[in-house]
Amino acid sequence: MKRFFSIIGGMGTEATESYIHLLNDRTPAKSDQEYLNYILVNHATIPDRTDYILNHEKPNPLIPLKEDIEQQSQLNPDFFVIPCNTAHYFYDELQSMTKIPILHMPKEAVKEISNVFPKATRIGLIATKGTIYDGIYDKEIKDAGYEMVKPTKHIQDETMELIYKYVKERNEVNSDLYHHILDEMKNELKCDVIILGCTELSVAQERAGDHDYPVIDAQSVLVDRSIDLAIKNRKHE
Repeated sequence: MKRFFSIIGGMGTEATESYIHLLNDRTPAKSDQEYLNYILVNHATIPDRTDYILNHEKPNPLIPLKEDIEQQSQLNPDFFVIPCNTAHYFYDELQSMTKIPILHMPKEAVKEISNVFPKATRIGLIATKGTIYDGIYDKEIKDAGYEMVKPTKHIQDETMELIYKYVKERNEVNSDLYHHILDEMKNELKCDVIILGCTELSVAQERAGDHDYPVIDAQSVLVDRSIDLAIKNRKHE
């Protein structure tokens, strides 16, 4: 297969399924042959990223992630996609292993803010404790000239409940809880924009119905960048 990209997924599987669904749904295809070529590695047994980031005695996700990058690099994809925000903690190490570019999910999400919300200054982030703790988004947001707003402990606890108790454990979305978290970020913490910095939150966004909150969904942005790059590469075939 030529002109394809590799998706390192399974973190978690429902979130990866959401990425694939959006990818196929948004691809401008009118026949089977106009859809994109890609390989999905749904590596569901990769250890929890947040567990390791908060406690390095836990199993290290980098080990299987390196194996995936090494294996897929032998097939020579045009680029890699990793639809897991927290896994970007390992981005630099993974990119150093291969000459094939890896799309940087947080960078792309932050770049999208000026396109959708040009007057925004205060950027809120909701994500796993691992992403909040390790600062995956901090540099990107600050370097872009924005003021970063992190969730309070209360909001963080609610976010972890939504991610782990509902989406990961039950494959359910508590829409009321999701909208409540967004309301707290917008009205209590005065955020102009709220970045969804976890793919389980992207699942919530997809399933929870319409709302008027100013959201940048990192996974949705990654889908659009994947499509743009894949189509660009295909034209050069």
